[in-house]
Formats: sequence, C-alpha cells, structure tokens
Amino acid sequence: MNQGAGSDPSADRSRDAGGTQPSPYERLGISPEASFDAVQEAKQARLAELGDDPQAKARIEAAYDAVLMDRLKERQQGKVSSAARSASQREATRPALATPPTRPALPALPSLPALGRPAFQAPNLSLPRFALAEGRERWFPLAGHAALLALLLFAPAASAELVLALATGVTVVNLQRRNGRLLPAVGWSVLLLSLGLLAGGLALQLLDPALPLGLPLAPPQVQSLPAILLLLLGALLIA
Repeated sequence: MNQGAGSDPSADRSRDAGGTQPSPYERLGISPEASFDAVQEAKQARLAELGDDPQAKARIEAAYDAVLMDRLKERQQGKVSSAARSASQREATRPALATPPTRPALPALPSLPALGRPAFQAPNLSLPRFALAEGRERWFPLAGHAALLALLLFAPAASAELVLALATGVTVVNLQRRNGRLLPAVGWSVLLLSLGLLAGGLALQLLDPALPLGLPLAPPQVQSLPAILLLLLGALLIA
C-alpha cells in the first residue's frame, strides 16, 4: 500500500485544492457527493482499466479505503453526506405507490338461534310418606286385590302370572291417583312385586311339601300370594 492508503481523507481533499497528488476521489474518478453504489462501480471500473499493474491497483484500493474511512468519520461526527441528502430528496420526490386494493368484506354468517335446555326433572328418589288411603283410594285397591286374590286361589295355576300383572296395574293406578306422579308409582309397584316374589320363593323353600295347606295350591300360586299382599299394602299406605 502507498501513502494514500494511510492518509487522512480530509488531507486528500485539501490536496485536491493545491496539492501535488490526486485525492482519493480523483483516483476513483468520482465526486465527493457520489453514492456508495457509485463508489463501488468506480472502483471496479478503475481496476478493470489497469490490467495487471499491481502498483496501480494498490493505489486504487487505497483510494477506495480512504473514501470509506471519510464516509465513516462523517457518520461518527453526525454529518450527513451530500449523497445521502440527494438520495433522501429523490425518495421524497418519488411518487407514492398505489395503495393495494383491500379485500371485499365477506358477508357475516347468520347467528344460530340459542337452543334452550330441555326441561328434564329428575325423579324424586326420597323415601315415601306412609298414610292410610281414604275414600276411593282405599276401596279401589281393596276390591281389586280381593278379586285377584280369589282368582289366584280358585283358578288354575297357569293364571298366576296374569293375576300378578293385574295386581301390579291396580297398585300403579292407585298410587298415581294419590301422589299424581306416574314414574314413582311404577317404581314402587315394581319394587313391591319383586320383594313379594322373593318372599314367595323363600316360603317355598321353607315350607314342607307334605304339610297340608287346606287348599290344593300349586307352587306358582304359593309364590304369588306374598306379592299380591305387598302390592295391596303399598296401594293403601304409600302416599
């Protein structure tokens, strides 16, 4: 590198006025207001013109470095170069780009109607209230179950299932009349029927088959008797 590589760019500019050596800008063939791109292009052009002369290329490289140092010092001192000012002016005078068209607004989707929750009331599983029925709620189950009990005792054994079904229906109707609710009436009637059949089955296991009962009863009839009695008690007492 020659002396131009280590010289101060401001000194080179002063020598441009009255010195004997050309300034870095003169070596590159540019003005002090040239942009950075112009400095780059001038350097490449000068190097291409010099061919294989290493000393001449070194002077061009030194001039390029001096120009860069000059620009760096100006920035550190808060100075704005004329190239930057001209670039800002060109940017300000450039016509503004057209605003990109906005997308058309899509139509809003219709809102779905709010669906109300189905009114479902859980059945009341609390313990029943016991009270003796009066009036029609007392005589209806008494007459119905008495007739069904007589049918069970004096009819063939094959009618035991039908008698139990009818007795359960009588209990359901009477309980529904008393408390005004069908589901609890059905639930208690089925529960009483199940307990009665269970008690009748235990009675068949405990009774001696040789023990005379006074009536020629078949096992299905004996098993159905507790169920009918429990259904009658439930129809009279469950309120």
